Amino acid sequence: MENLLNQDRIVHILSAYGYWTLFLVVALECGGLPLPGETLLIGGAIYAGETGGLRIEYLILAAAAGAVVGGIAGYGVGRVFGAPFLERHGRWFGLTPTRLTLARYLFMRWGAWIVLLGRFVTLLRIWVGVLAGANRFDARNFLLCNAIGGGAWALALGLGAYALTSAFRRIEGSFAIWALIGLFYALFCAWVYVRRHEARLLREADAAFAAERAEPTS
Repeated sequence: MENLLNQDRIVHILSAYGYWTLFLVVALECGGLPLPGETLLIGGAIYAGETGGLRIEYLILAAAAGAVVGGIAGYGVGRVFGAPFLERHGRWFGLTPTRLTLARYLFMRWGAWIVLLGRFVTLLRIWVGVLAGANRFDARNFLLCNAIGGGAWALALGLGAYALTSAFRRIEGSFAIWALIGLFYALFCAWVYVRRHEARLLREADAAFAAERAEPTS
């Protein structure tokens, strides 16, 4: 992460443009753009812990607010553009209508955990809102999980970097590598599970969506 923004550059950006910069970068990152919001938060928190030149509470608040707002924006993009795009062009990626139905059901079943824990994994943090919207994850549940996940992420990384200061630099790279390995392992296990139980999950999905359509609208 230090290759993207070094400590001096982070301090200069936050000092010159204020905490709103962190809010904006994190919001854009969580809305689907590959920006170094996490790096900016960690670098600012380390500087705050070492020098007191920045207020850690403002850093955490700005990052949490950016994560929540960005997640909502990403959800909106996924809801409006994601599902229609996948339905029209998903076959080019191997996403048949049956698999799209299955993906929507899996997100409906485990989407809360994906939104909550996805904040701590770079790739998921960028796309979790878009994925939730594209898979039509319940909006109220998303708002709740998005708020909890965004706040927990900002608190954990902000306070962790603030408390450990320079020591955080030594563990951050290893932590990121192991987190990525864990993500790929989890995705592999999920793929194996889905392949083994695809027929049963499709039956469950059809039943769940049929019941959903049958519910009276108020």
